Amino acid sequence: MHLAEKVIFAATLATCVAMAAPAQGQPAGADEAMLSPLTYADLADLSDAATVVVKAQIRRQAQVEPERAPGLKPGFARLYIEAETLSLLTGNAPIGESLRYLVDVPLDSRGKPPKLKKQEVLLFARTGAGRPGELRLVGPGAQQPWSEILETRLRPILAELVQPDSPAAVTGIRDAISVAGNLAGESETQIFLSTTDGSPVSLTIVRRPGMSPVWGVSWSDIVDQAARPPQAGTLRWYRLACFLPATIPASANLSRDSESRTRAAQDYRLVVQQLGPCERTLPRPQ
Repeated sequence: MHLAEKVIFAATLATCVAMAAPAQGQPAGADEAMLSPLTYADLADLSDAATVVVKAQIRRQAQVEPERAPGLKPGFARLYIEAETLSLLTGNAPIGESLRYLVDVPLDSRGKPPKLKKQEVLLFARTGAGRPGELRLVGPGAQQPWSEILETRLRPILAELVQPDSPAAVTGIRDAISVAGNLAGESETQIFLSTTDGSPVSLTIVRRPGMSPVWGVSWSDIVDQAARPPQAGTLRWYRLACFLPATIPASANLSRDSESRTRAAQDYRLVVQQLGPCERTLPRPQ
């Protein structure tokens, strides 16, 4: 099949393919921030949504005619890409040595798409059933220029995602209750979270007289007062910082009296503040 014919064929698939606008390649010697602008949450979002993460080299590109590219944003071009697989960083589906996919890229100041031939890229994608050479990028930013810095940052995330004890995605707060202790200023708040697979996750916030409150997270059925907060820049941190709601829903706060309900809300705010913001530069894949 000629490349022009492949473009027409690929364009008919555009409505079911997730597009990605890649960052532009940087010259040798660019600093780390320019080479790897993505945040931890960006990389975790892309990795979590993908069934395969591939390092590839672009061999050919062709621009899809705008009338055959539904949903294309102004200032962007849709490209049909043929690439060679260099390595599979992670994946639960077979892929071919040759890859094909669609990607939306920003136009330059002359209104032209960038020339990507020979560029090495990282692809966050899903494979088509029975078509190991056809990829569907998971969302905006799912094609990224490869750099050693970016791959080094990415590999620990991919490793955590495939561990047997990898933390499940948190979807919200199921229940919260705060109980006062026997001493003035003593209390314990427990917050039980809901997850995609139903596995237990709970937060415990303990206050003692004359001491700063301490909190931790348990990823098992055991509610452990000795549990500690997750380390920032880890998958457990990401599951909490990026998906917990800003406040406890009123229906989930099971404390009976107003003082206990207020304390539960305050303790939860403490957790959210200490987790810190979930910073993203890309929209989250759907």
